[in-house]
Amino acid sequence: MFLGTHTPRLDDKGRFFLPAKFRDELDGGLVITRGQDRCLAIYPTATFVEMTQEIAKGAVSVKKVRDYQRMLAAGASDTAPDKQGRVMIPPMLRRYAGLDKDIVVVGAITRVEVWDAAEWERYSAEQESVFAEMNEEVFADS
Repeated sequence: MFLGTHTPRLDDKGRFFLPAKFRDELDGGLVITRGQDRCLAIYPTATFVEMTQEIAKGAVSVKKVRDYQRMLAAGASDTAPDKQGRVMIPPMLRRYAGLDKDIVVVGAITRVEVWDAAEWERYSAEQESVFAEMNEEVFADS
């Protein structure tokens, strides 16, 4: 499970140090892809494979299924942390998420998200005001 908020920096090669508490779970390989809300999502390879197996069950005759499959796969990059625990984010994904130097790495339970620091600040401030209300909607069926 991925939890917490961390603030590493991107180096000139587009690499950042994974928070130490995430390294064991991602050491065997990871997939970086577009996330929603203009962030990046990092999954352990096995989790990404499970997720894509479910997505692959969708009928390719349905346009939204094809579109989602394309966008997810076209933006995905598989890699592994280097010996120092750094992960390189491909240039296309850095552009998608607007990443420069200052980033925020967020544990989001099943995935790690990478945000531009200013965008994360804006997003989290906006969401904080409705967080209590979301509880009712998210757990309405529980």
